[in-house]
Amino acid sequence: MKAIIVAAFICCVAFIHRRGRVRHKLTRQLSDHSTFLAPVNTFLYLSSRLPNQPYLRTEAFPELAPLQAHWQEIREEARALLRQGAIKRSDDYNDVGFNSFFKSGWKRFYLKWYGDHHPSATKLCPRTTELLAQIGSVKAAMFAELPPGSRLVRHRDPYAGSYRYHLGLDTPNDPGCYLNVDGEPYHWRDGEAVMFDETYIHYAENTTDQNRIILFCDIERPLKYRWASRFNQWFSSKVMAAAAAPNSEEDATGGLNKAFGKLYKIRLRGKTLKKTHRTRYYLEQWALVALVVVIFIWI
Repeated sequence: MKAIIVAAFICCVAFIHRRGRVRHKLTRQLSDHSTFLAPVNTFLYLSSRLPNQPYLRTEAFPELAPLQAHWQEIREEARALLRQGAIKRSDDYNDVGFNSFFKSGWKRFYLKWYGDHHPSATKLCPRTTELLAQIGSVKAAMFAELPPGSRLVRHRDPYAGSYRYHLGLDTPNDPGCYLNVDGEPYHWRDGEAVMFDETYIHYAENTTDQNRIILFCDIERPLKYRWASRFNQWFSSKVMAAAAAPNSEEDATGGLNKAFGKLYKIRLRGKTLKKTHRTRYYLEQWALVALVVVIFIWI
């Protein structure tokens, strides 16, 4: 039975790795978080109602039309947040999903995350949260800033239960500020929306001298079967919701991010150890891997 499980897992990882024209190096893929969710994602891809392709037509999601229709009102609330300095990087190690993005200048303000709206968002962005509350397929939403000179490295998001929706609010309207999904570029424009599958390898860059602000949403992936949709909704509410990160003290922090804050301190110790005692660092790392393997075999 264990051999069957291992073989099935390897097949799922191979499927994820070969999906799309742009791929990680095999060594990077093996350590990527999408590898650990490969069986779940493979199931979701096979159950998907829409074509498996990097970009999708926004017309396939008519429920999102009110967002684009009221984009200028949404932009005004985003601008107000920007003036207040509320669109920012995390104040602590409590945002496991986007922690690495902060290093290159990316900033955000959460509106909701796989559950209710953040109290801070309801207070500061009443019109935007009102619009979002009327659209059940919106599972997560935030304002995302990409300042001049910022760049997000190539990556794929770990979970295939959603698609990514971007609505341009305050952008350079220039090809120099762009998104690239599976080798296909797109540049943001004010009032224009784009939908893409964030589990394809993608990256973003702003080479202009102007800032970029967008409304960033996770939209539930439409699936062929009701039972598959119920599984997706359950997984989102139990696992994805645990990655909730706060804008301020009034917002809740998910269990995954609480654990991340503690584990990151261990990682910082590891970084220090790697600089001062490189051999000991690798011995401890491989000892931990060996322990996990032994536990798996024993179980």
